[in-house]
Amino acid sequence: MTRLYNNYKKGLPKLSGKVIAITGTTSGTGFVAAKTCGELEADAVLLLNRNSSRSTASLAKLKEEVPNGNFVPVECDLQDFQSVRRAAAEITSNYKELYCLSNNAGILATPDEATKDGYDTQMQTNHLSHFLLTAELFPLLQAGAEKHGDARIVHHSSIGREYTPNDGLEEKYFKKNGGNLGGNEQIMMGGGPFHRYFQTKLANSVFTYALHEKLQASKDFRIRAVCAHPGGSNTNLDNHLSYGFFTNLALKTLMPVLAQSAEDGSVGLIKAMIDPKAESGVLYGPWSKCRTASAMSGAAVPNPPKPYEVDPKAMAMLWRTSEEAAGVKFAI
Repeated sequence: MTRLYNNYKKGLPKLSGKVIAITGTTSGTGFVAAKTCGELEADAVLLLNRNSSRSTASLAKLKEEVPNGNFVPVECDLQDFQSVRRAAAEITSNYKELYCLSNNAGILATPDEATKDGYDTQMQTNHLSHFLLTAELFPLLQAGAEKHGDARIVHHSSIGREYTPNDGLEEKYFKKNGGNLGGNEQIMMGGGPFHRYFQTKLANSVFTYALHEKLQASKDFRIRAVCAHPGGSNTNLDNHLSYGFFTNLALKTLMPVLAQSAEDGSVGLIKAMIDPKAESGVLYGPWSKCRTASAMSGAAVPNPPKPYEVDPKAMAMLWRTSEEAAGVKFAI
């Protein structure tokens, strides 16, 4: 059941004159965000996805549900740095400015494998390629801030950022160690697949806080760096996982009760992308005061950062290793 999204959307401003780019729009929160931007009359909604039957079907669905929306597919495989560069070049050649880059796409608890570039598939998909995309499109965001008075760089994190085994980022996950980072033992919220995922989601929030600090200290302070997490949302992100018959049955029974809809799960993301009140350097999502931690469902509110999310050493390590991996110098 959707409880938050419909009322929240009513208060959002029109996006006329603005170009929005979103990675991972074939389903879930990314699809909802793209549809919302189309409904709010964005000049163009750029859909960055791998070429697949899913991307073709989702584009058709968006056009059917929002006939007047201008949805523009851009081929972008986040497990291939060259594909990311081609996508950025295509956008740069067709658009003079960008209001929002929403780094939404992500994969969860996939096998311990390397991309063609040698990095962990989850880290390259969820963070490293988004770092590269942000660096490549930064001049368009500067132009967007000049035109509109502000622009947005948005990352989509997860509750998982709070569950890294050692409470912090570890450099080995940012190196060419794909296929050698913990194996494939499948344990709910544990084992190699989830430990790799937690690192990527922490990277999303640390990157946001690092961006915020750099932007605020520069001439580009009008570009907001904002983050979100969806809580527990009913999407297909974990459909490939299996924990055994009885655990699967329990999850199938409990998740509809504990989790929220994809629409409600997208509210934090959409707030970060569109809401005039969204502040730079803030992560929005469900939060539980009794646990002082992220929550599974509820309103998208500011989540206080953990010390390891704003650790200067972690920020510096992330920036250095991400530049090295992506082969880009990202100076702000």
